[in-house]
Amino acid sequence: MLPRVAIATGDPAGIGPEIALKAARDPAVAALCRPTVVGDRGVLETHARACGLSLDGVSILQREQLRPGQLKLGQVEAAHGLAALDSAETAVRAALAGDFDAVVAAPHNETAIHAAGIEFDGYPSFVARVAGLPPEDGILMLCFEHQGREVRIAHTTLHTSVAKALALITKDRVLRTVKAVCAALAKIGVERARIAVGGVNPHAGEGGLFGGDEAERVAPALEEARRAGLSVDGPFGADTLIQKKGYDAYVVMLHDQGHVAAKLLAPNRVAGLTIGTPVLFSSVAHGSAMDIAGQGRAEHHAMVEAITRLVGRRRRVAATS
Repeated sequence: MLPRVAIATGDPAGIGPEIALKAARDPAVAALCRPTVVGDRGVLETHARACGLSLDGVSILQREQLRPGQLKLGQVEAAHGLAALDSAETAVRAALAGDFDAVVAAPHNETAIHAAGIEFDGYPSFVARVAGLPPEDGILMLCFEHQGREVRIAHTTLHTSVAKALALITKDRVLRTVKAVCAALAKIGVERARIAVGGVNPHAGEGGLFGGDEAERVAPALEEARRAGLSVDGPFGADTLIQKKGYDAYVVMLHDQGHVAAKLLAPNRVAGLTIGTPVLFSSVAHGSAMDIAGQGRAEHHAMVEAITRLVGRRRRVAATS
């Protein structure tokens, strides 16, 4: 039986509902899973009319999020932020209850969420909190294809200042990230994953010339990971890390070390996979594109790729085992 995937609609005033509907109706998605769109039916109907889409045949988990007239396409509103998180939380809780095998979220708008007075620093910590875990247990791994190979980049720290990030990079946090990457890859069929880990400083510290973070925090974590039987190399300079072939995933220390590479190599094709939690959760790495909301112009390829990465490989592995 095909796996069940919940598609959270993201910010209702952006392109989220449009690409959620397009993904749910895409034949490539239908071949991989049974999709259900999670969101406000009234919002979905508004986007469907504006974009020339149909709700026929689309499974919807209905949420009452916005009152009539409250939706303002292309505008940032607190009510829109609340709706985006309601869709995501509903989908995650349903997955925790066993109703879905994975969750994919359309883009949210952080300004709208903060306007609603909600502390939010990205989906990884949000999913962890919903699952009853410490927020730091949620880890982001960007996934995309480049020149015929699958590239996965996990982040030890994420949406915080560089000064705070440096304080967060500890041996335990690096080790937890490496272990979470290996566990997540095993879930989607990549056994005995090979992991390359980047450093904090230029050239991974150049033997201590540019800082001792690698020797004090990163290298000890990798040594412990190897003692636990994991296949991990590094620390390498972040500027050459992604060029190294033969690895199933890469671990970087800082947000920009991973995001700059991903968005240069695969613009609008990057899926963000949350790892370290009980829920297989992915989101697209592009924004809510308020400027084209309701115009039918939004591309949904990143949503399809996110779904494929969650359930496609697992299905292929199951079929050949």
